[in-house]
Amino acid sequence: MESLPEVLASRRLFEGRVFNVRTDEIRYGDGSRHRVDVVEHGASLAIVATTPSREIVLVRQYRHPAGSLLWEVPAGTAEVGENLLDGARRELREETGYVAGRIRPVVSLWMTPGFCSEIMHFFRADELSAGEPAFDDDERIEVASFSCEAAWRLVAEGTADAKTVLALFWLQGGEDKI
Repeated sequence: MESLPEVLASRRLFEGRVFNVRTDEIRYGDGSRHRVDVVEHGASLAIVATTPSREIVLVRQYRHPAGSLLWEVPAGTAEVGENLLDGARRELREETGYVAGRIRPVVSLWMTPGFCSEIMHFFRADELSAGEPAFDDDERIEVASFSCEAAWRLVAEGTADAKTVLALFWLQGGEDKI
C-alpha cells in the first residue's frame, strides 16, 4: 500500500460560521506535488426517527445553495466537545420537538471526502415523545411524518436530500443490515 502524502504547507483562505476553507500543498511518495482545496466542516449528526406507526420524521427547510425547500431527516452539527449521542438527542429535540425514549448509533460516513472533512454520524431514534421544537434564529422548519412510500415520493420529486435517501434505504433494508 502506498504511504500517505506529506503535507508541505497549509494556508487558511476563509473562515466562516459553518465551515472554513484551506489549501494544502501535498507531496506523494513519488515526489509529485499537488494543491488540494479542503472545506473544513465539523462532525454532523443525522437522526433517523420513527413514530410508533413506523413513519419517518422529516423536517422541511429552505436550503439556499439548492434554491429550494427540501425534506430531510433531522440533522445538525455536533458542538465542540459534545458527546455525539447527546448531540443527536439535542438536534432531534431542537428541530422536531421530539424526545427519543431510545436512541443508538447506526453508522458514520464521510459525506464528500474529495474536498470536505465532514463526517456524518447517523443515529436511530424511536419511542418518541412529542414536545416543542427550539429552532435556531435562522431556521424556518416544518415537521411532518411520512410512510416510507410517501418519503420515497419526495425523493422522486427531487425534494429530499442524500442523507434522507440513505436513511430510507437503511429502513427499507431492515435496520440490522448496517
